[in-house]
Amino acid sequence: MTTAAPVINNTQFSVNVTTKSQERSLYQSSGAIVAAIVVGVIIIFTVVLLILKTYNRRMRVKRELEPKPTKLAMPPPLGQNSHSLSQHPSVTFIPVDIHMQNR
Repeated sequence: MTTAAPVINNTQFSVNVTTKSQERSLYQSSGAIVAAIVVGVIIIFTVVLLILKTYNRRMRVKRELEPKPTKLAMPPPLGQNSHSLSQHPSVTFIPVDIHMQNR
């Protein structure tokens, strides 16, 4: 008596395993790509922040070390009489001593 052994469809089984392993590797690689993009964006933001901080520091030091230009008491008048030799009104501030005695 001979009994026939059931034939297992190895082709379908191997295709199913291959498909699952490919899906798993695709999910893992897509996760790795997303992580790499996030890390790259963080690095870029950090570099830009450091560049802006050094630029701001240099500009602040430059502004502090530059001699201050003297400001005019009154800007030149605008309009038709701007070229005339008229005198500009000036305002003089005289501080009042707080400790003045009553008269």
